[in-house]
Amino acid sequence: MTEDRRRPFRDAHDDIETAQDVPDTPQTRAPAYRLAFADNDFLCRDELRPVRLQLELLKPQMVMEERGIDSTVVLFGGARIPAPEHRATARTETLAELSSYYDEARTFARMITEKSLESYGREWVICTGGGPGVMEAGNRGADDAGGQSVGLNIVLPHEQAPNEYVTPDLCFNFHYFAIRKMHFLMRARAVCVFPGGFGTLDEMFEALTLIQTGRMEKVPFLLFGRAFWERIINWQALAEAGTISDADLELFRFVETAEEAMAAIDDWPYHGEKREFIPGRDQNI
Repeated sequence: MTEDRRRPFRDAHDDIETAQDVPDTPQTRAPAYRLAFADNDFLCRDELRPVRLQLELLKPQMVMEERGIDSTVVLFGGARIPAPEHRATARTETLAELSSYYDEARTFARMITEKSLESYGREWVICTGGGPGVMEAGNRGADDAGGQSVGLNIVLPHEQAPNEYVTPDLCFNFHYFAIRKMHFLMRARAVCVFPGGFGTLDEMFEALTLIQTGRMEKVPFLLFGRAFWERIINWQALAEAGTISDADLELFRFVETAEEAMAAIDDWPYHGEKREFIPGRDQNI
């Protein structure tokens, strides 16, 4: 991230360097003397949380704007799903079987990135959580096509390094889950969800809720693997119980292959539409 604007005042970087060369005295060694924006202890205080939230929102936003990224295709999915060549290492037989979706995610990401390159990498840029499993497959597919991809990592107690296929200067690290989720969806032109666990379910339902309530456009929302999703979630039971409406079941589609996903995106009937009411709640529908 660079800045080329001319300024008549001293640069903040210059003052950081100058402040390090002052005479060593009790006053200059005191924490109070540190420049506020260069004082990590100060920035990490509880009272500065609003500032840290703002910084985490701004940094990826500014970098992606400088890179000219206008829209993304988001891939959610399990970190534990292995590549087919590593399926023997899977912890369960089901995980081994789900390895086929690694290949589908990789193929889909390659196809989307080929589409992205038609706009010189400004539109349809693959965006993942930057980790292993399905996330790795997504970034890997973009790399296969010779394009760029975004990785939104987050610090965890057992944090893994970002996968090797994320474009290095589009690989971000987050402290706040909420800000990371905003960046997943702020530019999303499509959302694709592969089999996964708690994290995948959390991301899927949060995005669906935003679309359901009209807070987000009805972008193509694709669930890979009908058998998996219908086994773990009884969607029809939710509609029959009245806790969602029948119309809510039209907010997403099931697909099995990368080719089906591409066709579903091309045929998506809602472009730029947002709900103005919630069926079954705001009106008696």
